[in-house]
Amino acid sequence: MNDEALLLDQAGIAALIPHAGSMCLLDGLLAWDAHSIRCRATGHHAADHPLRTASGLLATAAIEYAAQAMALHGALLAQSTGAPAAPGFLASARGVRCHRLHLHDLPGALDVVAERVAGDAHQLLYAFRVQHAGTPVADGRAAVVLHPGETP
Repeated sequence: MNDEALLLDQAGIAALIPHAGSMCLLDGLLAWDAHSIRCRATGHHAADHPLRTASGLLATAAIEYAAQAMALHGALLAQSTGAPAAPGFLASARGVRCHRLHLHDLPGALDVVAERVAGDAHQLLYAFRVQHAGTPVADGRAAVVLHPGETP
């Protein structure tokens, strides 16, 4: 996975989503189409990770990785049509299964995939999964509420 060509690096991703600085958790766009996106993240083992707690980076942080992939997907879709991306927020995460307790002890890259299941101009539903070396880390569904007409 680390040898795959990137379509966007972290600077390119940061230019499209509202997450800035160390809160931009994705560092590579690997693939995307109208229904899905696949990204890479490698900073989960950093001691100064912005979501790290005293016990380390909990696996629930995978939800934020997935949410950022969803935001990037929306921005790329909007960019492909020439329209501005509608800002939104994560409204809920459901059916989330964490397959381990922590992320910081995983030595390689995380593979972050989000697939759009349904949506309209007001809300979106994605299924997501985060994996490490082909092994599931976390998966679930997430609902995003959009604010069409507002500037990102």
